[in-house]
Amino acid sequence: MSYVIGINCIDQLDRSCIEVCPVDCIYIGDRRSYINPNECIDCGACEVECPVDAVFVDRKARKDPELAEFVADSIAFFNEPLPGRSEAIGDPGGSQKLGPLGVDTEFTANH
Repeated sequence: MSYVIGINCIDQLDRSCIEVCPVDCIYIGDRRSYINPNECIDCGACEVECPVDAVFVDRKARKDPELAEFVADSIAFFNEPLPGRSEAIGDPGGSQKLGPLGVDTEFTANH
């Protein structure tokens, strides 16, 4: 189980979730943030803190196709090269090592 950031985050980027994440697993794209599912410890701190209710637990996506799209997109953000990059981000061990990335997946960029 992991947490995912969905549609309500697009063009909001409040970043309250980032401040409370104890493992630094929330990465900043251009229009929204992304939780690395391999680095997330499932504490739920981000879900409670989000002022726009954008964070959800990935198991909710089993019943909601729109949520499932954001789960797949979050996985793609880390496992596939982002536009303008030759390699995937992967699991760098914390977002502060990379800083804001300034790029989103095509799914989010076109949403």
